[in-house]
Formats: sequence, C-alpha cells, structure tokens
Amino acid sequence: MKKIAVIAFLAFISTTLFAKVKLPGVLADNMVLQQQSQVQLWGEAKPGSIVNIKPSWAKRSYSTTTGKDGKWIQQITTPVAGGPYEITFNDGEKTTLKNILIGEVWFCSGQSNMEMPVQGFDRQPVNNIQDILIKAKKEVPIRFCNIPRITAKTPQSDCETRWEEHTPEGVARASATAYFFAKYLNEVLDVPIGLIISNWGGSKVEPWMSIEALTPFKDEVDISHLTNDKPVGPKQVLPGVLYNAMISPVINYTIKGMIWYQGESNRGQEELYGRLMPAFVKDLRQKWGLGDFPFYYVQIAPFQYDGVDKTSSAKLREVQLRNMNEIPNSGMAVTLDIGEKTKIHPAEKEKVGNRLAYWALSKTYNKNNFGYSGPIYKSIEIKGNKIYVNFSNAPKGVAPLETELPDFEIAGEDKIFYPAKAVIEAKSGRLGVSSPQVPNPVAVRYAYKNFVVGSLFDVYGLPASSFRSDNWEIK
Repeated sequence: MKKIAVIAFLAFISTTLFAKVKLPGVLADNMVLQQQSQVQLWGEAKPGSIVNIKPSWAKRSYSTTTGKDGKWIQQITTPVAGGPYEITFNDGEKTTLKNILIGEVWFCSGQSNMEMPVQGFDRQPVNNIQDILIKAKKEVPIRFCNIPRITAKTPQSDCETRWEEHTPEGVARASATAYFFAKYLNEVLDVPIGLIISNWGGSKVEPWMSIEALTPFKDEVDISHLTNDKPVGPKQVLPGVLYNAMISPVINYTIKGMIWYQGESNRGQEELYGRLMPAFVKDLRQKWGLGDFPFYYVQIAPFQYDGVDKTSSAKLREVQLRNMNEIPNSGMAVTLDIGEKTKIHPAEKEKVGNRLAYWALSKTYNKNNFGYSGPIYKSIEIKGNKIYVNFSNAPKGVAPLETELPDFEIAGEDKIFYPAKAVIEAKSGRLGVSSPQVPNPVAVRYAYKNFVVGSLFDVYGLPASSFRSDNWEIK
C-alpha cells in the first residue's frame, strides 16, 4: 500500500512540477521591454503543454508549446514607448507580471568603475550623490536589474535577480556610470530606460567571454578549468566564468545596445587585450542575435598605477582608441580629464555616463548638432622645427586657442622624447608642437603617461585621448 501511495505521489509531482509557468529572474514585475521590437519571452512549464501569453497592450494573444524538457520561448511584438502594462502567462494556471514599461533597454557591464554604485564605495564617493538620492522619485521611468556576482563552469539559463524602480534605494544600488547614462537618455528621448547591470570589480575581459570566443586564444588564455571536473569557485578572474553566470542567463532578453567600462585589470597585456575585445563583442552580438547592436565603452581614466610617469595605462588607452576602428558600430567615451592620481575610481561618474549617452544619442538615436566623441588623432605634418597635429571628429577645431598645453613631447631620429611647447595657433587654428632641444622632430606624443590631466578638447568641451604618432617599442 505504501508503494502505491509513493508512486501516486510521484506521479502527482511529475504532473504539477510545471503546472504554473516558471519565468527566469530577469522576466519580472517592473521590467522594461525594448520598444517596437520582437522581444523574446521564455520560461518553463509542464512538458508538452500550451502556454498562452497575453500582453495588456495588444488585442491578440500568443501561444507556444513547451518541449519535452518543459522549456518554451516566444517572440511578442512591443508597441511604442509607454506603460505601465501587464503580461499574463497561462498554461491552465495564470501568472501575471505587472508594472511593465516599454522603452529602451541597455546591457551594462565591466569591472569596478562600472560596478561603483551611485552611493559610492566606502570612503570613495561619487560626486553630487546627496541631491541625486534625495530627489530620486519612483515616478521617473528608469528601472534597474542588477545581476548577482556569481561564477559558473557552464552557461547558465537563469539567475536570481529582480527589477527595481527609481526609488532612492534603487538608485543608490545602481551603477553610477549606467545610471547617469540612463538619466541623460531619459531626459532627452522622454522614454522609459531599462538597465541590466552585470559587473564585478577586478575582472579582466577574459572572464566575460564565452568558451567559443576564447577558444581561438587557447594558446594564450588558459581555459582548461572550463572543461575539467574541478569546481571554479568564486573567482572572477577565471576566463569564461562570468559570461556563463552573469551574461548567459539574460542572453535571450532583447536589448538596444551595450555599454562597457573595463580595462584596468588588463593593463600590461595591451596587445592581447586589443585582439580580445573585438572577438568579445563579435561573439556577444552573435549570441544575442540582434545584429551589430551599439557597443559604447569607456577609456580607462588616468591613475598613478606603477608610477605617474610610466606608460602602462597609456598603452592600454592606445589600444582602446584603436579598437574603435576594429569594432563595428562602437564608440569610446574619453576620460583623460577626470582621472584622480590616487583614486582608481574617479568620483566624476556623471560626466562618464553623459559621454556614453552622447554617443548613443548621436549614433543610435540620430540626434545631431552637438559633440559626441572629442578630437581623435589622425596624422602629423612636419614643417621645419615644428610638428602640426591633425584630428578627425573636430569639425570646429581643437581648443583652447593660444594657450600653452602641457604633457606634449617630441623626438627626433634618436627617439629621445623631450617636453615640448604645444599651442593652437590663432592664425592657422592648428596645433603646433616644438622644442628647442629637437630641431628636426619626427614624432609627437600627448599625455602618454599613467597619470595626466587632459588639456586638449574640442569646442564642446570633450577631451582628446592620449596618443602618439610613433610606433616605437616602449620599455
């Protein structure tokens, strides 16, 4: 009799295990869905059952049948930005998600400078947080989904997370860089903004890459831990483990684009980093299946690192500048003017978020008549004892005029660099660089050190990146 009872109980469990639709953590109350898109919804239910999906904004319902494993995925059409709405899932028992907004959704990732929340780190503040937190209102249509910091050996399909509203508590926990990006977009576009925030301080780019993206680099990047039987543990430095646990669970979620702030931990590996980044972005785009979605990233800010006058971070910044030409539909926010010599986490996160938003507004949302990039080094011309520097993305020239600019160096054929006088000339409007110690210059460098305070801008106040005209080996 006991055996019959156990069998009956197990049969009951098997038929009711997915009697109610189970949704992944990222599909939840308060979420933001990408407007005017075919967004994906997915989850689990009883194997072979029909799941009906009814969005409150639509006249129609959607139906899908679960597979043998109980999993299902369905695309639904979203309207123009607005809300709040509801979505009801029904396989015989209803599940309803509430307070859903339709707008623009961005994935935000990186290491500690992306992780740094609006409330700051201990003894490391973010500028102006008092007014931001006091004035944070729930009615502002910006929502945050923070992915927990976990690792995994294999790609995961879910994680424990939720969407938070624009309350003082929600804003305080959100990435400061991502928040200011969203705030600027919301104010200009006047649509809801959703942020999926996934970051971990101290991480290199390799942990954020999938095993498929890493395999071509297996001779340079050890990925054996992803294929052996040993546990990986909570180690955010191991290649692949953050993609598996902190990107894979949301890869079905329809996004508009991605912002990225990372690179400090790859300093010293700039040549490899320069090859990893395009592979990283290409792989993510393939996995999301949304085409070449926008990818906007932050150039690491100046910091003393292994010595103020050394060049390890300048080399990394140089690679990041080059990556703009190697990653389609990308843009880089320059932070050369807001670094802090003794703080690797600059407090001026609002400018960082705003500069990412300038790229998005110009290149993704087709706004114009403002600066978005800052001057980009193009070439040099040598005239006598002076080098003239040419820039792209500076249609109204570089600034400030007739002011001697620090942190320029020039060298002759001997490859020895000397401090130089750099001035944007009033008559020509061009930046001329010279030094009495170098009568026949052949190369110029600007701000090519670990820590500097940028002095070269465009007329919109956006800084130029550090750069060099030579390709000489730097020891």
